[in-house]
Amino acid sequence: MAKISIEVPAAVLYGTNMNLAETTSFARKALAMEYYTQKELSLGYCAEIAGLSQFEFIQYLGKHNISIFQFDDLEEFQREVAVAKNE
Repeated sequence: MAKISIEVPAAVLYGTNMNLAETTSFARKALAMEYYTQKELSLGYCAEIAGLSQFEFIQYLGKHNISIFQFDDLEEFQREVAVAKNE
């Protein structure tokens, strides 16, 4: 796994009342959420980046009003619904 390092001013940590571990967790989740919303990576990869199980990541997305159901257009959504009805 690759490691990414960012510098966060101590004042920011103080202002957010987060310690280093909490800030790291926040950054991982924020990065994963951004990748997911930009359709850059799968749910599974994003969950791994966030340090969460897929179920936990889905819950995290839900808390931020991000749906796991992403469709490019109405026709794609209707096809998916039709397939689901036949299962």
